[in-house]
Amino acid sequence: MARILVTGSSTGLGLMAGALLAGRGHRVTLHARDAARAEDARRALPQAEAVIAGDLARLAGARAVAEQANRLGRFDAIIHNAGIGYGDGRLTRTPEGLPEIFAVNVLAPYVMTALIERPKRLVYLSSGMHRGASLDLDDLGWRQRRWSAGGAYGESKLLDVLLAFALARRWPDVFSNAVDPGWVATRMGGANAPDSAEDGRATQAWLAVSEDKAAKVSGKYFHHLRERAPDAKALSVALQDRLIAQCEKLSGVALPA
Repeated sequence: MARILVTGSSTGLGLMAGALLAGRGHRVTLHARDAARAEDARRALPQAEAVIAGDLARLAGARAVAEQANRLGRFDAIIHNAGIGYGDGRLTRTPEGLPEIFAVNVLAPYVMTALIERPKRLVYLSSGMHRGASLDLDDLGWRQRRWSAGGAYGESKLLDVLLAFALARRWPDVFSNAVDPGWVATRMGGANAPDSAEDGRATQAWLAVSEDKAAKVSGKYFHHLRERAPDAKALSVALQDRLIAQCEKLSGVALPA
């Protein structure tokens, strides 16, 4: 059985995916933003092997999660599920001065990827909203552009696909893929979301552990267990490399060769 870390899993799709994997006998570690949510996660999924805590809106929090994960030993797969939506549309900045949407959705997965002992599989949660998203790698902090919460969210999800594909190229011994889980009725998705929870959690769990030939691929984008075409910008090697360089500059954390 595999050992899997699922970030952002005290509730929502992360918890659902963790429950699916644990129910199939895999050893699942959950992640929550703080100690109180960690206790909620333990109660929600008592069969979880461990729960770690750290606020991914802060670089120190992402580093802390990586340190805790490494103390637990090597994982077979990491599902980078943690993410935030655009809420009421206001721009909220982290202590480092970055938009929270970018910090949580993109920079934290990069930092954890760089610092956690390399697993066999990496899964990054994206969204159908990555298609057609504007992209400005010179202004990831949204200092030059007029703020758009929806635009920032779509951009962050495009950056997640770029990150997954960059890792697939740089680490050929790792299966690294991106997933659109669909619009599911979670705290972020809202009560009127049309997709089912089962569909929403299935693909990332499948990519994390399945021995199916279709799951043992890298540099692909999936929706509901099927490979889909991503936005063409996600295929650009130049953009992938620029994202890695910008994340390294903003975080001070280098991606291992």
